[in-house]
Amino acid sequence: MRTDRMRRLAVVAFLSVISLIAAGCAGESATTGDRTSSLDAGMVNATTETTTPVSGGTLTYSGYSAVTTLDPAKAQIAGASGGTELAAIYDTLMRYDPVAKEFEPKLAQSLTANTDNTVWTLTLRDNVQFSDGQELDAQAVRSSIDRYVANKAPQSSLWAAKIRSMETPDASTVTFDLAEPWTGIRSMLATGPGMVVAPSAQGEQFAPVGAGAFTVEKFAPNEELILGARADYYGGKPYVDKLRMISIIGGQPTAESLKSGSIDSAYIRNLVPAMDLVSNGYPGYVDLLSLGSVANVNTAPGRPGSDVRVRQAMALAIDPAVLDTRVNDGKGFPGQEIFQETSRWHNDVPTIGTDPTKARELLEQAKADGYDGKISYLAMQDPTAQATALGVQAMLNSVGFETSIDYVNAPSDLVKKMYADHDYDIGAASVGVSEADPYERLYTTFKTGGRNNATGYSDATTDELLDKLGVAVTDEEKRSALADISARLYETSPLLIWGANPALNVWAKNVHGVSLSLDGMMFFDQAWKS
Repeated sequence: MRTDRMRRLAVVAFLSVISLIAAGCAGESATTGDRTSSLDAGMVNATTETTTPVSGGTLTYSGYSAVTTLDPAKAQIAGASGGTELAAIYDTLMRYDPVAKEFEPKLAQSLTANTDNTVWTLTLRDNVQFSDGQELDAQAVRSSIDRYVANKAPQSSLWAAKIRSMETPDASTVTFDLAEPWTGIRSMLATGPGMVVAPSAQGEQFAPVGAGAFTVEKFAPNEELILGARADYYGGKPYVDKLRMISIIGGQPTAESLKSGSIDSAYIRNLVPAMDLVSNGYPGYVDLLSLGSVANVNTAPGRPGSDVRVRQAMALAIDPAVLDTRVNDGKGFPGQEIFQETSRWHNDVPTIGTDPTKARELLEQAKADGYDGKISYLAMQDPTAQATALGVQAMLNSVGFETSIDYVNAPSDLVKKMYADHDYDIGAASVGVSEADPYERLYTTFKTGGRNNATGYSDATTDELLDKLGVAVTDEEKRSALADISARLYETSPLLIWGANPALNVWAKNVHGVSLSLDGMMFFDQAWKS
């Protein structure tokens, strides 16, 4: 059972890898050093004209990966992995506005904290109903979150560590008593824990009953999800009659489908098609994911990466800019910084840098202590991933490593080898740290025993720094803690950092009223087609 959970938790990370690294990070550009990029983070091709909404029709959305479950407790809720689809069914208690860079209530009326951020009070809207007619009240919220935690959902361990108790003083109020100051509850309530499952659907026979704007009419896992508009949705009946949710494999076919009118909206993580759509005037939102292009280093005993000198030698040997030129024709976002200049969390902490001479010295020291210099790189078997793998191999071999490449055919094979079996030396990966709240992804990736800690990294100093970030309240406090974490990770090198990666939420020019949220999620409750 634990292995199954680990595989499920890893799916979204590796779907990111395959589109971002294997697909060549085809997507945007920003400024890193003297390199310029054609894409900037933020809204693109936004229209300001005001027109009267039109009711009717079907809006077809192509997600990055096919939906396999409609249960929020069994999914990693994010734009790349069913978050948009499930948000249409359940809504979320809170929403993150990536343009304004602030959280706002969605199903909730308000979310407020006491002076030291240790008690948060959630107030619900009046007259909100689930699609089965039951009222969405405080007890429903509490029982849904309890179910989420009991099912050991992806974000449950962090929630359980932070939330000491939940109380429901009345039908419209939920209070959260925290173990320590924490602002991350806002992002939690904008993702999985904030998707409230109706009490009638929480038994052994789960049913996808939520308070969102749409209800399920047809669900064929890995193929198609058809949703119908709710006339009794608290925000009013959606303009579109139906949502058709599919997943077209590959960024280029997805972009071509949008151009041809076969789909109306999509989530794309491939650089070239994203750049093409933006340059052709398609409206949307570009996000740059910190730690989007990395390689995990297995630090388990007996692996080459258990020696910090070997990890540092690899980091010093691989030049992200050279790799980007080879793989992306120099149009990506290469760099060793965890938070590049485009990030609100950017800092000036020096990275480990690129230094082949120093890499050779460290490698020779490790060899003198018995290391044979052999290392294996785990990658997908496709042209762009192969280009990345060959570039990594060439740079590692140039400083004295003997690098082999372990190719696998499917994302599930990567997931199994890296996250379940931990049977690898180094392997292509993506962390995809959220701009809204970096803590959660960093915690699960680098904390000793963290759910997404595929490297086996365990460092008491990093754990302490993550705890410091966890109780940081102001942006200044968070920025300071993140700078300290960055310095420690550069020093200990549990990842080989190669750059940020783009993600594009995009829609057709005749689509209006789409709203955005955390981690690339979209809402269509106010969307319409002209």
